[in-house]
Amino acid sequence: MFNLHFLRLRRAFISSAAAYINFHENLSFLLTKGHLDEALTLFYTSNISSTHQTYADFFHACAQHGCISQGQALHHHMLNTQNHNPFTPNVYVSNHLINMYAKCGWLDHARKVFDRMPERNIVSWTALISGYAQYDRREESFGMFAEMLADCRPNEFAYASVLSCCDRTFGRQVHSHALKTCFVDHTYVANALITMYSKNDDNSTSKDDPHEAWMVFKFLKSRNLVTYNSMIAAFQTRGKWEEAIDLFSSMRHDSNIGFDRATLLSMLTSLSTVKDYGNHGDYLIIPCLKYCSQVHSLALKTWFISEIGVITALAKAYADLGARISDLYNLFLETAGRRDIVSWTAFITIFAERDPLKSVLMFSKLCQEGLTPDRHTYSIVLKACSNLVTDKHTIVVHSHIVKYGFEDDTVLANALIHAYGRSGSVLESKKVFDFMVTKDIVSWNSMIKIYGLHGQPQNALKCFDQMDIHIPPDSTTFVALLSACSHAGMVEKGAEIFETMSKTYGIAPQLDHYACMVDILGRSGRILQAQKLINEMPMEPDSVIWSAMLGACRKHGETKLAELASKKLQELDPNDSLGYVQMSNIMCSNGTFNEAVDLRAQMNWLGVKKDPGLSWTEVGNRVHEFAAGGLHHPERMTICGELEELVKELKGLGYVPETNLAMRDLEEEDKNWELSYHSEKLAFVFASKHDEFKASRRAIRIVKNIRICVDCHNFMKFASELTGRKIIVRDSNRFHHFKQRVCSCNDYW
Repeated sequence: MFNLHFLRLRRAFISSAAAYINFHENLSFLLTKGHLDEALTLFYTSNISSTHQTYADFFHACAQHGCISQGQALHHHMLNTQNHNPFTPNVYVSNHLINMYAKCGWLDHARKVFDRMPERNIVSWTALISGYAQYDRREESFGMFAEMLADCRPNEFAYASVLSCCDRTFGRQVHSHALKTCFVDHTYVANALITMYSKNDDNSTSKDDPHEAWMVFKFLKSRNLVTYNSMIAAFQTRGKWEEAIDLFSSMRHDSNIGFDRATLLSMLTSLSTVKDYGNHGDYLIIPCLKYCSQVHSLALKTWFISEIGVITALAKAYADLGARISDLYNLFLETAGRRDIVSWTAFITIFAERDPLKSVLMFSKLCQEGLTPDRHTYSIVLKACSNLVTDKHTIVVHSHIVKYGFEDDTVLANALIHAYGRSGSVLESKKVFDFMVTKDIVSWNSMIKIYGLHGQPQNALKCFDQMDIHIPPDSTTFVALLSACSHAGMVEKGAEIFETMSKTYGIAPQLDHYACMVDILGRSGRILQAQKLINEMPMEPDSVIWSAMLGACRKHGETKLAELASKKLQELDPNDSLGYVQMSNIMCSNGTFNEAVDLRAQMNWLGVKKDPGLSWTEVGNRVHEFAAGGLHHPERMTICGELEELVKELKGLGYVPETNLAMRDLEEEDKNWELSYHSEKLAFVFASKHDEFKASRRAIRIVKNIRICVDCHNFMKFASELTGRKIIVRDSNRFHHFKQRVCSCNDYW
């Protein structure tokens, strides 16, 4: 009888143990596969008692998948179970609970669990420190780290966690402690230190010098791929592209670490920064293109080129280094079948500056492939539209924005104001502005700037008065206002605004504001006042200020001051042609042609190149480019012949070519020839003779890359009267609306 009872107990025990093992195996399988809800259902419906490991596994899964509601319910279940059974969460379970709340952002709950723990270990502290760091609560993270030092010794994960959110002030203190405890030699901690020192910290006095990060790297004995990537990224964020290349080269030759996607992205971003050197970086372009090609080859050999992020970064680097548009487009074609909205937007961004029309066409193709653009995509393509001749592409993008429900987006409305305004449509900009649900500072500033560009200073001032009721102006507001006054010759009003910005609004004038005031005074002929203002500036004048001064001197024949301004420009930027060209033009106007020739020869000897005058007009869904003389245009001879006939008709109305503007010592007949074939005149003739403009009375729109000359300005005024149609010319400074022999600038530009 006793043996039978024993056998029954043994059989029941084996069955119970098997059920227990089977239960936990099933739970483990479900959690491993990510089936959290199924695992919880099995857990709640089972009568098998829970273990610390069970709860720990569940809390870990909830943290991993961000399932905070399930985790919180499980926490309550655990506490209720504790009230009926002697189950008490140990340190191991509590640490997982802190980790779950911290990773899901419920940091106050994590802190409550931490505070109620009767016993803690290093993992408890590190979990909470890491949670605060993850959500950028740096002071709390650093405070927890300081408290921990009184309770236990940090490990490498605690150091790395707190360093991830430290600025240099806190970071140096942590670094000092790591030195004392010898953790600075741990690769994991050193990597975190390098990353911390590479951050752009506004309080840093050495923004351009990654010296501290380099010292950590230099003295670290055991380096891994993350170490090299962190140091290359440190050089990249500080614009030290040469150092980044050198380190990458030594990494490739002096170690067996290899490289990964992050390495290539940092390298390509470093090469992209060469463009920020301006004209000083021109001589760097060719060697950097070579380095870019080498990185390209490595990406091909290692198949990283198949990753869309790498190929878009490669395209951006090539674009920033001035690679051909056709080569960039070939890279775009290689991404076929792999593009998402982020990569599409990246390529649209790359083409927005170099080839805005292609950028718009790429946007159109994106929509045809069934992808829905996001707000960033729309803002980029609108930036491309702002560089086009007409507003028809802006209208199409605008319709898309309305169709997909973005019409109330303030950022996109601001982009539309800018795009319409830069395309010559002030009324459309105003319509967008008026219908905006929420106007921010950018909205008001954009509208004021558009009015100024189009020669409507009174509207700009009215807009400012309305703005002042709703939102306080900023520094950019006053740049836009002063520019509007400059374009209209409103000297007294400009001076009043310049004084008001500091006295009434507490905004100290910066270089841009001084440049506007120099332009306002100089254009009006008050050259000595402009010079006095420059001399009294609290900061050194930049090239924009000297450029404004030089332009004023040229307009009013102040040769002596012009020489000073020209020299200053050449000193500030020796590779910029503006100082040389303006001075050469002044010499030609004064009849000192030999001196002008010598100055141009000096330019050639120094390798300073002048941008050629180009104009664009859109006809038949195609943008046509014109250079002086109609070079390279297939219809050059026909256009030049029609232009000669038009000039004869204009002379009958009183048009007289400004031959004194010819830049060489030529016979009068040759001077007439030189002026006749300026690019904007050719663009006008080509557009006006085209059928689509003959059939309608649409305005002819022309974009010019440099300032329109006096002769072409007069030509457009007479042409608008003769043809009876409006002509809109956007030059490098502003818009000119010509109608019936009158220009919106009132001949003041």
